[in-house]
Formats: sequence, C-alpha cells, structure tokens
Amino acid sequence: MRPQIAVCGPADCTPREERDAREVGRLLAERGAVVLCGGYGGVMAAVAAGARAAGGTVVGILSGDDRAGACPDLTVALPTGLGQARNVLLVTAADAVIAVGGSWGTLSELAHAMRRGGVPVVQLGGWRVLDADGREPPGVRHAADPAEAVRLALE
Repeated sequence: MRPQIAVCGPADCTPREERDAREVGRLLAERGAVVLCGGYGGVMAAVAAGARAAGGTVVGILSGDDRAGACPDLTVALPTGLGQARNVLLVTAADAVIAVGGSWGTLSELAHAMRRGGVPVVQLGGWRVLDADGREPPGVRHAADPAEAVRLALE
C-alpha cells in the first residue's frame, strides 16, 4: 500500500511557504506517496498543485459539508462537515505528517499528530513550541528544506 503523507500549513502563507509546499508535493508524488491535505488555499493548494503536476494523488479532507472552495488540484475532495475537527481526521489518516509554515490550525494538527505517537512529524519552517523550561519537546523533526522534509517523513 502506498504511504499516505499529510501536509499541513496555513491558508494564508508566505511566498516561501508556497514554494516549499509545492516542492514537497512534487517530491512526495515522485516517491509514490498519496498526499493528504486540508484541501483549500495556501499551503494546501500549493502541495496539491505540486503533487498533481508530478502525476500524484491528492486527497483533500475538507472542513465544510460540501466541496465548495476546494482547490482545483485535488484528486479526491472529501467534505466532512467537521470544521476544524477535521484536523484530527487528517493526521489520523496519515503515515507521517509534514507541516510547512505555521498557524493556529497547523499547530493543532501538529499537536494531534504528536498525541497519536509513532508517526513521524516533520516541520519545515513555522512556529517552535517550547516547554516551561524553554526547551523544545522531543518528537518533532525539523527539516532545512523540502527534500529533507520528505526524506524524514518517508524514513
């Protein structure tokens, strides 16, 4: 069975985050992974475009109860009607999670992925979470570029 990799990130992303997400999508597709994402704009649309351009399969786990507003590069759009609770579904369906950039929604996806345990969680840019002593909690791997993010997710 092909690996399913969730790619999370802000709908309102920077140009760099958009480029990185597009490259992550391309690299995942070239390695035969199914890309899972939230299915709307920003990082989600960029990863979908990158994967689709490379002939990959992209599944959008939509927060709404219909496909309105879904990005055009999805292979499959799954309306859930769950709102932000769809973040749990997205990371639960994944064999690994890559976060590109940071936002509150992305942070919730990272937290749910970490709570699952046993699933590689890779961060490319974005926010850094610190514990009460100012240290990063163990578990999240940080990548310097899209190629490293994909490598760490597929290890």
